[in-house]
Amino acid sequence: MTDKLRFGTVGAPMTTPGSGTIAAIEHTKALGLQHLEIAWTHSVSVTDKTCEEINATAKKYGISLSIHAPYFINLNSQTPEKMVASDERLLKAARKGFLAGAQDIVFHPASYHTQNPLEVYPRVRDQLGMLVGQLRSEGVTATIRPETMGKTAMFGTLEECVQLSKDIPGVLPCIDWAHLHARRGDGTFNTYEEFAAALTHVRDILGEDALKRVHFHLSGIEYGSKGEKMHLPLNEADIRYRDLLQAFIDFGVEGTAGVEAPDPFHVADALTFQATYRRLSGAELARDAD
Repeated sequence: MTDKLRFGTVGAPMTTPGSGTIAAIEHTKALGLQHLEIAWTHSVSVTDKTCEEINATAKKYGISLSIHAPYFINLNSQTPEKMVASDERLLKAARKGFLAGAQDIVFHPASYHTQNPLEVYPRVRDQLGMLVGQLRSEGVTATIRPETMGKTAMFGTLEECVQLSKDIPGVLPCIDWAHLHARRGDGTFNTYEEFAAALTHVRDILGEDALKRVHFHLSGIEYGSKGEKMHLPLNEADIRYRDLLQAFIDFGVEGTAGVEAPDPFHVADALTFQATYRRLSGAELARDAD
């Protein structure tokens, strides 16, 4: 069974026996999940040979892949040296990830550094456009995905990530729905109507095709007045994930979703998202049949 929206964990499932991405892919298949986001969040140290082995294993088991690039990327770095290092982290993650068979490269785009967001946007846009152009000239065609961020000090509102996607070919947003909820800091962005409005915004700006090749992040989250504090398991969180999944179904969303949850709920929450999505999808099909 292949779902329109394929679910998996961000990082190796915490129940994976052994270590390494090959084992994580095999265990993802055994769990009945369909996607794996490889977490190169601190560094990218994998060899080309290992990337080729990852690619072959994912194809063997029918597991789609994405990459989470290192956290230490900031397209609004304040010194030339830091910008060069930041650029290289994203380039390396994209090159190696593409070789490993990943179709999506997720990254945290920037910090405002107390600057006006309207002034930060063109700098991030120009820097990202240059990097994507360089990757395309090398034949790296994976989609580069700036992630919506959960803290108010970080560049990464839904509108910013969608606008980057409009301005730069080869870029689409990674919508982290928990981050959008947390960023408000007041418990809003947590209703079907608000989820539907966000999907409508993506469709209106980027076209229907953008909803047919999404990559999302899903989780529970704790937040305060300045946004995100930490990820939470679903049974401790307030996010109305059933309404969110129903919005995905109603808008015909297709693609992949990586689930982030703390140990020991990592796998359980991914399976809960997948099972709930399938239940709601089945109910939708039954209604259509009537």
